[in-house]
Amino acid sequence: MALIAQNHLQLIIEFGLILYVAVIFFLNFAPVSLSAVLLFSLILGIALSLLFGIDAFFLFFSFGQSEFSHPFGPIALLAIVTALAALPMMKEAGINVGRMKLFIYLILIALTVFGGLVHRSFLILWIMGLVIGYFILSKSFRQKSLFSIKRIIGFISMIVVGFGGLEILSRILSMPVFSPLLRITRIEENSASGLNLVIKNTALLGHIPESAYWGAASLGFSDGYITLPINLITNFGLPFPVFFGLLVNKKDVIDYMLPGIFGWGYDFGYLTLFMLLLWCVGVIIIGLKMLNIYKDKRENGVRRYLGREALLIGSLTAFIAQAWVGLFLMNRTINGMALLTFIFLSGMVVSHIIFVKKD
Repeated sequence: MALIAQNHLQLIIEFGLILYVAVIFFLNFAPVSLSAVLLFSLILGIALSLLFGIDAFFLFFSFGQSEFSHPFGPIALLAIVTALAALPMMKEAGINVGRMKLFIYLILIALTVFGGLVHRSFLILWIMGLVIGYFILSKSFRQKSLFSIKRIIGFISMIVVGFGGLEILSRILSMPVFSPLLRITRIEENSASGLNLVIKNTALLGHIPESAYWGAASLGFSDGYITLPINLITNFGLPFPVFFGLLVNKKDVIDYMLPGIFGWGYDFGYLTLFMLLLWCVGVIIIGLKMLNIYKDKRENGVRRYLGREALLIGSLTAFIAQAWVGLFLMNRTINGMALLTFIFLSGMVVSHIIFVKKD
């Protein structure tokens, strides 16, 4: 009975441990050669392009459930950056990567267009992730620095064109759902009430019970503002408070309108927020240390870890981008299904410190 989670935070930790163990087994027992990793990233990139494309189609024609691809933005970033990391390794081996590079860029464009149409936060995550990815790649392969004046202007132009294009599209088609300005206005109008709720009622562990939506029934800790997917909770029959249906509007004041540091701080308290930030920094430090180890081995002629290195570059890039956007811009980027993605990416980074000897 002690292993059965008693609240949302315990469930998050338990699932995190399960995912970590699963990823460690995968990295140590599955073939992680450079060719296998490249093939995996290409297949994943194509699959996610189709998924985002279908989601965009549903959004245009108001057919079925749209915006279901939101949690997969960081996974798409993992696929693209991993593929880009594999290219210079293959080039060093004397393999012509011209056509492969073109194919990867076509996938990148498809993901940018379809993902940007469906999710405004995706464009922020995507552009930030590509900048981080190219920076890590330039350091790993001793390439020319990414941050030239020309490239900085180029990235800023991409942001302006991307969000400007969406705003124009929303007005031409009379579809406010595409409008970045509308999203910003909604956040401006609703963030004040969310900040007021959080700042006045957050405690060292949890929050003042009466301030939560559940009122007198609240325990003042882990009230469901931060959680794993609702289906996961209901399918296991866990008696946790969950927001669904019309109640989602009551949760949105924190989940959608505020950065993750406020959502995590309110639901679990300042102490848990501090531990979360410490964990994020630890994952990034572990990733950077392992990248240095892989780089040293590659430069010394050891080719055994090329696949792992490319996978680590993609995983670390996606984790940093998701952590930054989720913690400091929009809580929804690391909540619900996206929280599973976040834990999975952290596992893909941390698991590189464990090697299983094979006889």
